[in-house]
Amino acid sequence: MPSVLALPAFQDNYIWLLAGADGAAVVVDPGDAAPVLAAAANGLRPVAVLLTHHHADHVGGVDALLAEFPVPCFGPDDPRIPAAARRVGDGDHVPVPELGLGFDVMAVPGHTRSHLAFHGAGHLFCGDTLFSLGCGRLFEGTPAQMLASLDRLAALPGDTVVCCTHEYTAANGRFAREAEPDNPARDARLAEVQARRARGEPSLPTTLASERACNPFLRVDEPGVRATLAARLGHAPRDRTEAFAALRAWKDDFAG
Repeated sequence: MPSVLALPAFQDNYIWLLAGADGAAVVVDPGDAAPVLAAAANGLRPVAVLLTHHHADHVGGVDALLAEFPVPCFGPDDPRIPAAARRVGDGDHVPVPELGLGFDVMAVPGHTRSHLAFHGAGHLFCGDTLFSLGCGRLFEGTPAQMLASLDRLAALPGDTVVCCTHEYTAANGRFAREAEPDNPARDARLAEVQARRARGEPSLPTTLASERACNPFLRVDEPGVRATLAARLGHAPRDRTEAFAALRAWKDDFAG
């Protein structure tokens, strides 16, 4: 079974590596080549690159990385993705023969219109669509699109290892406590996060089961979230899309 490693980059990004016992590794969202090249100097060997979306903190290191390791690179069919990437889309399958595994490609628009997620070997690389205890901002998509994308990710098996690309968990947790005040599972997750961060460890990865139990953006149908939104809006949300839109708009302005 491959092991997963989070390489810190910039202020709060993670570049993910899924590596086999021999050091062969899939690299996900290398916004900066330097951490990956440093890992390669210590024995890891990039064999493929996966790109979830076009933002610079996810693709900025691609050209420098491929100059050192000219391996297959896969990303969305979007002109803003580096030219070296092979374009893939929803329903495609990306094989990684060096690791004996592959990834199913899922279209998850919302944060950007062409955002992809990659699911394989029990791992989900979801870019900026799903965060632990949160979700991405809607820079290009609609609330309905993002809700559908999150619903799709939430339907994956509960033991799926969720590899988000930013260390936002503690901040997201402060909002989650406001959105759903009574959630013991969420409080336990935040205690775990606090302990991990105190040890200098990432709060990630998480699991889909944990996110379904704790993340308010995956819980827009739960009575506790709906009650909070009703109090905030002055009326009960008319449907789950309105509930999600209100939750995301609230988070955009949240200063807790």
